Amino acid sequence: MRQKLICLMMIMTGFTVNASTLVTNVKGYTLDDSGKLITFSSLLFDQGKVKALDPHQPDAEEVIDGKGHIMMPGLIDAHGHLLGLGDNLLKVDLRNATSEKEAAKNVSEYALGKADLNWITGRGWNQELWSDRAFPTKASLDELNINKPIWLTRVDGHAGWANSKAMEIAGITKSTQDPIGGEIIRDAQGNATGVLIDKAMDLVEKHMPGESAPVMNAQLRAAGKHLVSLGITSMHDAGIGHSTYTFYLAKAVEHDLPLRIYAMVSATDPQLDHILERGKIIDPDGMLVIRSVKAYGDGALGSRGAALLKPYSDAKHQHGLLLTAQNEMPRLFNKVINAGFQLNYHAIGDKANRLALDQFERTFNDIGGRDLRNRIEHAQVIASKDLPRFAQLSVLPSMQPTHATSDKNMAEDRVGKDRIKGAYAWQTLLKSGVKVPLGSDFPVELANPFYGIHAAVTRQDRDNQPVKGWYPEEALTVKQAFKGFTLDAAYAAHMEEEIGTLTPGKRADFIFVDSDIFTIPATDIWKTKVLATWIDGNQVYRAE
Repeated sequence: MRQKLICLMMIMTGFTVNASTLVTNVKGYTLDDSGKLITFSSLLFDQGKVKALDPHQPDAEEVIDGKGHIMMPGLIDAHGHLLGLGDNLLKVDLRNATSEKEAAKNVSEYALGKADLNWITGRGWNQELWSDRAFPTKASLDELNINKPIWLTRVDGHAGWANSKAMEIAGITKSTQDPIGGEIIRDAQGNATGVLIDKAMDLVEKHMPGESAPVMNAQLRAAGKHLVSLGITSMHDAGIGHSTYTFYLAKAVEHDLPLRIYAMVSATDPQLDHILERGKIIDPDGMLVIRSVKAYGDGALGSRGAALLKPYSDAKHQHGLLLTAQNEMPRLFNKVINAGFQLNYHAIGDKANRLALDQFERTFNDIGGRDLRNRIEHAQVIASKDLPRFAQLSVLPSMQPTHATSDKNMAEDRVGKDRIKGAYAWQTLLKSGVKVPLGSDFPVELANPFYGIHAAVTRQDRDNQPVKGWYPEEALTVKQAFKGFTLDAAYAAHMEEEIGTLTPGKRADFIFVDSDIFTIPATDIWKTKVLATWIDGNQVYRAE
């Protein structure tokens, strides 16, 4: 059969393959289904699926010259927030602000020319990176003289910063009581300062403009374009409401999803029972799977909302917050698991993790469900005696490596030297015999998976600090980190027979990158750039 030769660098223009295609002249890496790392120099795919690696007599209608580039499976982010990322990309980004004053200045610059906006919104501030490490106040926003409500969420999404206009709309005064599971930060006189923690954020957010199809479309497009440019071909959307649920269903029917989505339904959504009754959603094209529920155990460590067994080391009167009351856990766990849905429980503090493990154990004993591959999202600070229980209960710790390198400047302050030994304990958990799917928690962290692999392997930030790594005994090997962003992440979504490796029969989701992460210095892994991304054998991104 006559073959059509295509140069990789020439076809990076939204190229779609309909014929059997051979990709040659690559340095390919993939895991096999047992987790062994294998290499290849050519790959044959047809109708969107891998047919063979290094075929002896390939029957291909088209040939792509890989130009010697590194080829690997599309990467999977096991915990992110898709429309939240899109929203972030469309609003003021405060991630790089080095002070409250600079953050306010960024808001002022963003607001110029935004006369059409009823609210000024942003995300990304982190007082732990500021010299005084103090929460901001409404005063610095009020000084901007912007006659609109301003609402800025903290980088972890567990705190918000409002101006007086937003506080007025929310009806927050000195006499407003803290809601259950939330806190209104107050000054010495008891006045609300403008920062709201966890459930208290609802006081403002319920007054903000609701979701709309045009806004959600813009968010999806922005997030999808960004993620595929980073080599992410599949992501686990950690907590969607009914409106997003129906939006995704419509997009799947229209074949208009930019990457694969494994969506977790929010346990707090009023329509949860209806969604569970409807049953699992598994798109034949593998672009949308909905068979899990995201529940919320506690808040975040940075805002001292993570629930701890003993008080915070740097705030002796605080234990954190439980977002799901302990007495509500049996009903929630039993309902979700009895419906055949995987339960993915957000737990950061050691108390939230223990309560989740305890309840998983009780539910498994009562009704079963161990085989659903239930997960604890973040599994960030764990009491030492609880670490082996993940493997014993077959509960997957879904973890985000860049959290460790972002939190290293404050985590030990929060929990002290003893408890930190059970924090971000990736290697200990792997050695216990449990799979560890990896992600980023974007937009809390940057979505780049090579930042995550770098953090997992070096336990350093991108300035290579600390020199020997932060608690380096918990670092992963490159292969382990690669597995966490591919095969283990696929397993955590019940999709390991479809994606996660480039073995025959699986979907042709692959990427080309400019660096060999298995041979370059580990400190340089984060610099890796994606040249092209393919989903189902169709190119969805090329580098300019």
